[in-house]
Amino acid sequence: MDFPIKDCMKLGFGLMRLPRNSSDEIDVEQVKKMIDVFFENGGRYFDTAFVYGGSEVATKKALVERYPRESYYLATKLNASSFACKNEEEAKQEFYTSLERLGTEYIDFYLLHALDTNNIPLYEKYHLWDYVKQLKAEGKVKHYGFSFHDQPEVLEKLLQDHPDVEFIQLQINYADWDDVIVKSRECYEIAERYNVPVVVMEPVKGGTLAFPPDVVREVFEKADEKASPASWAVRFAASLPNVMVVLSGMSNLEQVEDNVSYMKDFKTLSDDEKQVVEEAREALKSIDSIKCTACRYCTPGCPKKIRIPDIFSSMNTYLMYNNLDRARQTYSWNTEESKASDCIKCRKCEKACPQHLKIVEYLEQVAAVLE
Repeated sequence: MDFPIKDCMKLGFGLMRLPRNSSDEIDVEQVKKMIDVFFENGGRYFDTAFVYGGSEVATKKALVERYPRESYYLATKLNASSFACKNEEEAKQEFYTSLERLGTEYIDFYLLHALDTNNIPLYEKYHLWDYVKQLKAEGKVKHYGFSFHDQPEVLEKLLQDHPDVEFIQLQINYADWDDVIVKSRECYEIAERYNVPVVVMEPVKGGTLAFPPDVVREVFEKADEKASPASWAVRFAASLPNVMVVLSGMSNLEQVEDNVSYMKDFKTLSDDEKQVVEEAREALKSIDSIKCTACRYCTPGCPKKIRIPDIFSSMNTYLMYNNLDRARQTYSWNTEESKASDCIKCRKCEKACPQHLKIVEYLEQVAAVLE
């Protein structure tokens, strides 16, 4: 695979979770130090987005105003969802707002942001596929692609409909590799089959794999007591041959220093190390959780349209990683239509469930913990 980035560490700087001060403003001075360390170790790829509050402006101050423009790759994103824009004009204006915020005349990697079944029609309605091609033809965008959060068959349809896409951004980590909801492996293999380079997001699963359950941590420590759990997660994603760059949403200098320590001279996982990651994945599966297979037989008959598998996935984030904040965050995304507490106990879902799960009981538990 001939990637469109050269002479660049395979670690990318995700600018979504930047450090903030007591006034809840991005701490630009700290970000400058983080970027300096990243640069010193060969980092060149920076990823932000129109909807990352304050991130583009902070990127201008910490990066664009301090380094030659040709010395790094800058990625940002256009979001057509209703919370970001109300019509086609507003959607297209996002690009020029991003240019102004960033203080640059062009974007190296421009993405249509967070595509899924719910918002794909908006990207088509607003003619945004043609728009990004136009921006590229005008030299304002060097490469265009999209980030994705949905099922493999949806991804394949997008790549069939838009064969000139130059890269895609996917959620890939060892915990989600064979997950019945995320299906990282299947999505990655589709990208590989269509010969489209992959940018990895969430390699540490929103930070949860940096502090994994004890049974997982013990597997890694037995193999190498000096290597951080995060290093195993990032190196797993970076070892995939069709991966162009792995983003890490770094929030402090310590995270930058840890990440560059093993990525500046990156080596793919050995066969023995791959076996360690497999053991960690099996240890993760052994933790008590809701054993939903996401077959979705339960959802068509639900009179409240509750997204039961997705809600259970959020609950498992709490049960498996003890990460309540992350669980509640994903739960809020999965309950825009109906919450777990909206269940009327009709039990149609339980009659349809091939795993014979006590779904009503689980929904009550979810409501008690996540609402």
